[in-house]
Amino acid sequence: MERRQFIEHSAMLAALGGIEPLLAAGGEADFPGGKAQACILLWLGGGPAQVDTFDPKPLGDPATKKAGSAYPAIDTVVPGVQLCEYLPELAKRMDRATVLRTVSHDVIDEHAAAVNFMHTGRPVSGTVVYPSIGSVISHELGAGQEGVPAYVLAGYPSVSRGAGFLGAKHSYLYLLDTEKGPAGLTRAPDVTDERQARRDALLGKVRETVRETRSDDDPVVKYDTLIDESRALASGAFSEAFNLKSEPTELRQRYGGEFGQRCLLGRRLVQQGVRFVEILDNLNFTNGTGWDTHNDGQVKQHELIRGLDQALSALMDDLEAHGLLETTLICVAGEFGRPSEFDGGGGRGHQGSVFSVLMAGGGLKHKGAIGVTDEASKVPLERPISVPDWHSTIYHALGIDYQRDLFDGDRPVPITDRGTPIRELFV
Repeated sequence: MERRQFIEHSAMLAALGGIEPLLAAGGEADFPGGKAQACILLWLGGGPAQVDTFDPKPLGDPATKKAGSAYPAIDTVVPGVQLCEYLPELAKRMDRATVLRTVSHDVIDEHAAAVNFMHTGRPVSGTVVYPSIGSVISHELGAGQEGVPAYVLAGYPSVSRGAGFLGAKHSYLYLLDTEKGPAGLTRAPDVTDERQARRDALLGKVRETVRETRSDDDPVVKYDTLIDESRALASGAFSEAFNLKSEPTELRQRYGGEFGQRCLLGRRLVQQGVRFVEILDNLNFTNGTGWDTHNDGQVKQHELIRGLDQALSALMDDLEAHGLLETTLICVAGEFGRPSEFDGGGGRGHQGSVFSVLMAGGGLKHKGAIGVTDEASKVPLERPISVPDWHSTIYHALGIDYQRDLFDGDRPVPITDRGTPIRELFV
């Protein structure tokens, strides 16, 4: 656009009252980015009830089906900000965290679609497979050190958590056994050095042919490159991250059970230079339903909340003790929230119209809470936040240009779907 056209368009926008909102929306020149160098996402699969965790409302009653929170609220160190009574340790640390209480999406309240939207910031497309947050961070920043992956998933793999059109190089390395590390990096006990050498010799001929006849951008060549990278991970210092027993017993106990140990691993991975770690909670459904608290799942929901409180508070303290909290962004999220009403079995249904996401550390200007919902926790009354806004906030905190384009082949794809970072967290 030429200078004269720009002035004419600006004058027209100003006359229509349109230029001030555009400037207020933020941008790279409007407010500084964060100090984060890595991100840990704690994923509460199934969808935690915001009214029973981060956005308490007047008490309800599952027995009589009276809508409201299942547990009393407690004050936090931030005046005016309350949490559920089963989050006492987090309450003491809310000066270093912020609950985004007005996150919403209009995706169908079904788990797979909502999980995909929260990870990619876009609905499922028939023509484009969009990359997840972790893969975008891998693509933009790479690993923090040599010999480690950029993106690790502690939990079950899925397409929604994958690299999409960015390619296999930026997908996750996943593990299910916290202490043994990724099973794919460990040789089977009966495969001796001699057997491995014979296999390599046979495979080498195929690999040589592939590399001679295909370009570096070919998916097969990219996958072949990953084989070498995987072997380097297996033999390097990266494998030491999984030796949790090297940590003091008192610290391991402080983190708690399975989920807590995964959080401890998250800290160790960040220390190694991993940029993005996603940790799934309650893989063994200790309360019967996980965070998908329909029917009887509501009865033992407090056990999950207690476990989250223990693990998250330990992670925050541990990162701080290692000088990493200011440079490590912690996010706590699920695919959607829950309505304040109870269903026929005394549990809660699905709700994407408004729910809570927590962010901590990462050098942000924490407020305790941002956004206000109505008494039924169904509608954002102040400061609505979209999922692309949340994604943009993560990227901006990590120094990634949230306005740039990625490329699906030759086709430019905006890094987020019109998301804008949450200004209050940066100023």
